[in-house]
Amino acid sequence: MPKRSAKETNGLKKRLKNNVEEEDNGGESKSETEAEECSRLSSLGSKFNVKIMCWNVSGLRALLKKDGFKSLEREDADIVCLQEVKCQKKDIPEEINVWAKYRHKYYCLGETKGYSGVCIFSKEKPLEVKNGIGFKEHDSEGRVITAEFEAFYLVAAYVPNSGRGLVRLDYRQKWNTDFEEYLHGLDQKKPVILCGDLNVSHKEIDLENPKTNTKTAGFTPQEREDFTRLLSKGFVDSFRHFYPNDKKCYTYWSYMRNARDKDIGWRLDYFVVSNQLMANICDNQIRKRVLGSDHCPIVLYLAV
Repeated sequence: MPKRSAKETNGLKKRLKNNVEEEDNGGESKSETEAEECSRLSSLGSKFNVKIMCWNVSGLRALLKKDGFKSLEREDADIVCLQEVKCQKKDIPEEINVWAKYRHKYYCLGETKGYSGVCIFSKEKPLEVKNGIGFKEHDSEGRVITAEFEAFYLVAAYVPNSGRGLVRLDYRQKWNTDFEEYLHGLDQKKPVILCGDLNVSHKEIDLENPKTNTKTAGFTPQEREDFTRLLSKGFVDSFRHFYPNDKKCYTYWSYMRNARDKDIGWRLDYFVVSNQLMANICDNQIRKRVLGSDHCPIVLYLAV
């Protein structure tokens, strides 16, 4: 895929900075993270030249109504991965259909109207795009889309929630096993970048109230152990690689009890990267102050 030149990268830094200054002067406060483009080098000593944004938007049409589209525009990523788009193809908003910045748009939508759905928008055309993971029992819900690029596979996923009362925990564990098999198969061919709402907080540091949530979907021992197993088979939680001890790094907040204002949240959204590609990763940032959904975006910077 095309690499950003130094001129393009510096221009993006300026645009992000100007956007923040304008909005600060206009009254809406923005986090410093949004104003800062990545300055960290990869372990190979290279600056980033590819930027991937990932966001559970909790409804594509709702995102547009909440001005979330402005955040997508401002970020100007090379690839955008969205989860829980909650629409059928005929219902995709025209603003997205005509979005010229991303000439290549791919969707994996659920059979049930208003449920699930993932997509990838890319400035560069992938070599190939595939929906699902090859297991019939899983692939009707529109949860996984894979784009193959020259240097890596990009897998955008919306992992099933175990549900209130853990009614889908058994199914979730079957999903975890089959999804792990799918990822491992890709990793044998070329490096993998998995991104999305993985519906698990791996460690106690990844949510506000770990002690009271051990029987809550997303923090059960079973889900956490499954994630540990995935990481033990050649994958890295890239955010924790760079920020192993940082607290309150959440990507999701319940709409109840004013949780977002109080910053009572969970880290559910990830970039999980093949070991063999980690030397190319420069940074993984969380856009914590970006509104428009009950999740916030995350951004991966890499040098390929």
